[in-house]
Amino acid sequence: MGELILIRHGETEWSRSGQHTSHTDLPLTELGERQARALVPLLAESRIGTVLTSPYLRARRTAELAGLPSPREAPDLHEWDYGAYEGVTTVEIRRTRPDWNLWTDGVAPGPAEHPGETPEEVGARADRVLARVGEEASRLGDADIVLVAHSHFLRVLTARYLRLTPASGELFQLATGAVSRLGTEHGKPVIKALNMALPERLFEAVRV
Repeated sequence: MGELILIRHGETEWSRSGQHTSHTDLPLTELGERQARALVPLLAESRIGTVLTSPYLRARRTAELAGLPSPREAPDLHEWDYGAYEGVTTVEIRRTRPDWNLWTDGVAPGPAEHPGETPEEVGARADRVLARVGEEASRLGDADIVLVAHSHFLRVLTARYLRLTPASGELFQLATGAVSRLGTEHGKPVIKALNMALPERLFEAVRV
């Protein structure tokens, strides 16, 4: 395969405020839409064979505005299920759990339809996505594969791609509207680029 390109969706109101957002289906803000359009020059040299997106609006709209060809929804690309912490900020959680860490502690149980996920459960879902990527790659040859999804899930997926534990995702920061590229060197998985985004001051220059 070529590169595995990871894109975090553009800004939403909750990503701006720091509220944990999994199943709450928020639209992009005006800035988020501009961030998505600003992906166009960052992807211009890519030879894209397949685009898979999270089923949520913020990811699908990002793929659309970035001009990605024929995106297909992949349910396993949804964000970490935060359970009872949906819509809650880390600052608020730590008022009662001062040492809380998502990556090692997981989340408090939520309602039956969104009970929450452990780091290991998110890691297993990332492994399924990577298995699908492998199947797509065998069909596409050297073409790139693009995944448009969410911060915490893509961080776990990056860790699993590198053969690390799911909790190692805490080492990889992903901003809204950012692009990362995973590949290989001498047959070993590597990060080729991480958390790339066009500075907002350059948006006008590229007519986005």
